[in-house]
Amino acid sequence: MRADRLVSLVLLLRQHGRLSATALARELEVSTRTVLRDIEALSVAGVPVYAERGRNGGFELLPGFRTELTGLNHDEALALLVAGARRGAQVFGLGPALASAMLKVVDALPGNQRDTAADAARRVLVDPETDLLSRRLVADEVPDTVVAEVRRAVFAGRRLRIHYAAVDQAARWRTVEPVGLVAVRGQGYLLATRSGADRTYRLSRILAAEELPEPAQRPGRVDLDRLWRQRSARFLSGSDHVTALVRVNPARREELLKTALAVHTEEPEADGRLRMEVTFQDSRHAEWALWQLAADAEALTPQSLRTSLRNRAAALAACYGDAS
Repeated sequence: MRADRLVSLVLLLRQHGRLSATALARELEVSTRTVLRDIEALSVAGVPVYAERGRNGGFELLPGFRTELTGLNHDEALALLVAGARRGAQVFGLGPALASAMLKVVDALPGNQRDTAADAARRVLVDPETDLLSRRLVADEVPDTVVAEVRRAVFAGRRLRIHYAAVDQAARWRTVEPVGLVAVRGQGYLLATRSGADRTYRLSRILAAEELPEPAQRPGRVDLDRLWRQRSARFLSGSDHVTALVRVNPARREELLKTALAVHTEEPEADGRLRMEVTFQDSRHAEWALWQLAADAEALTPQSLRTSLRNRAAALAACYGDAS
């Protein structure tokens, strides 16, 4: 619709400053002739757009121009409201800000759209705390002061000093170059580099954080989705890692998740148990993790893991056999 395109044109000029007709046409996916007609329409409507001629010329808004027009159509407003239900903002300490922003979005809508968009958003649930099997999704708990400091360093592009407790290690201070933040099923991660090497830190293991004044040494643009896929693949391809197929009592699922490095598949079985494919640090880690669950978990594969657990159980049974 032309009205949506006009609003998009204004927003582009507000965000990028001066843009040529060719650049605007490319962003709006229309012809330059259409852009020129739209510019004329905005001028007639009182929007202060002016043209700067010359090699580096283009169209620009008068400095200080602001408009209260949000430009949101019904589906765009609904998308924002539904996005507000996702857990990423909570993980990164932006829950209150997101709630406030959603109120402003609703308030800015025309009266005839406000009620319908709000009602539609209430009919969509994204990332509930439990699934159909009543398995609870437990989000990481990170102190507000820590996540706020990490968030500031990431967004400001400054170096970050963190007091980090890696698994089975004493906490120590590290100075890193923050790249971005990732939220996965209620768990937050800081993607960074340290001494030129890629590093991924779980937010819940950062005990303290301090934003430093020096700028971070990092690329100006980043594709976090691609970067996360690369790091995940590299992490899971560790030579000592063991991937096992396990049947587990749903009541003990969370205990298994706390010890496993990754969960690849998960599906319920007819008897109520869960069949899960999980990866452990190594064979000793896999044996230890499943031993903690006793009869509530059964390793189906690999056979070496089944054998080691059977031998351990046999040794224990022999130890507690009939003394007579």
